[in-house]
Amino acid sequence: MEKQIKLFLEFIQDEKKLSNNTLQSYHRDIVQYQEYLENNKMNYLKVEKTDVEAYLASLGEHNKKSSTVSRSLASIRSFYQFLVRNRKIKHDPTDGISSPKIDKKAPSILTSKEIELLLNQPKDVDLKGTRDKAMLEFAYATGMRVTEIISLDIDDVNLEEGYVTCRNGNKQRNIPLGTMSLNALKEYINDARNVLISDENNKALFVNINGKRLTRQGVWKIIKYYKEQAHITKDITPHVLRHSFATHLLQNGADLKAIQTMLGHSDISSTQVYMQFQDETLKNVYKKAHPRA
Repeated sequence: MEKQIKLFLEFIQDEKKLSNNTLQSYHRDIVQYQEYLENNKMNYLKVEKTDVEAYLASLGEHNKKSSTVSRSLASIRSFYQFLVRNRKIKHDPTDGISSPKIDKKAPSILTSKEIELLLNQPKDVDLKGTRDKAMLEFAYATGMRVTEIISLDIDDVNLEEGYVTCRNGNKQRNIPLGTMSLNALKEYINDARNVLISDENNKALFVNINGKRLTRQGVWKIIKYYKEQAHITKDITPHVLRHSFATHLLQNGADLKAIQTMLGHSDISSTQVYMQFQDETLKNVYKKAHPRA
């Protein structure tokens, strides 16, 4: 089974161009499934639908979240579909197994006042402050995932036209930059980035104080630092800025389809989770404006 797992991971990496984090998730799910089969003396090529269902039930019994069980099923299903394609088995034992229902929780967001307070914390009085201001403004202006932000190169930004090109695997999308984000970005690129980079061949858009490409951990630390400076009690992560970006756009009249495009959601249902915040806004408008409200 180890050999087939290795071949499977190589296959999905080449075919889907997955990020390292996603690839590791597939690997963990399949290895955990392998351990279950070995502990129960089961041959992975001879399992049936009921065997896979029993494994998924065992995950639930160990208090795994529905989202974890669903992801595990997706990983196992992909593995068996790979085996079917390569004629190692005739039938996919996961066929007909439904994913557990996942309750979509309301995303954590910041109010417009909290966003303003956070973004006003970095002071462009030194290289780090200029970089931090540009990065925070950029994160809120684009709603990009932290992995996408740190992967950007300087050439991905069009300062004249005011947009950034985000590439994710084989897909790419252009996201407009607001005036404040664009101004902060120009100041960072012109006054700070060229001083920070130690290698002229370094194409990274956002770099750390050592001139190397900014990391996920680096972005998290920056956000945490300014959250504390702003005395905001909410837990703020890069994804909270992404949620806030989408919610504030929707509340101010942006089209849901346009937000889906900017966020890079393949399925509109992922974007519709923000509708609940728009609904509350519409209620308030109705109460204030309707003569018989």
